[in-house]
Amino acid sequence: MNKKISNSFKAAWRGLKDILIKEKNFKIMLIIALLVIGAMFYFPTSRIEKVSLLIMIFSVLILELINSVIERFLDFLHPLPDEQVKIIKDLMAAIVLVMSLGAIIIGLIVFWPYFFK
Repeated sequence: MNKKISNSFKAAWRGLKDILIKEKNFKIMLIIALLVIGAMFYFPTSRIEKVSLLIMIFSVLILELINSVIERFLDFLHPLPDEQVKIIKDLMAAIVLVMSLGAIIIGLIVFWPYFFK
């Protein structure tokens, strides 16, 4: 494998390890994602249902990663408490919340028939 590609993968794994160690919300989301994936294969979900669930899972996880990066970047640029920084962080959290609510709604639509037959 090319040395540059190898270093890129190592950096990505270090980033994943870091977020798993330091970000409680990401760990919670990952546990929920694994439970949904388990349910997705336990129940006879269709291919389109599986794809929809996976899209939502990865969207929530990616947005949480982006949120963490922006929060850390803001803390690095402006380590002291600042109202503008707080607003930006709150807006990023709102983005993740809205996507998570959308994921919950899609999960309910997919799994409702299996739980309440």
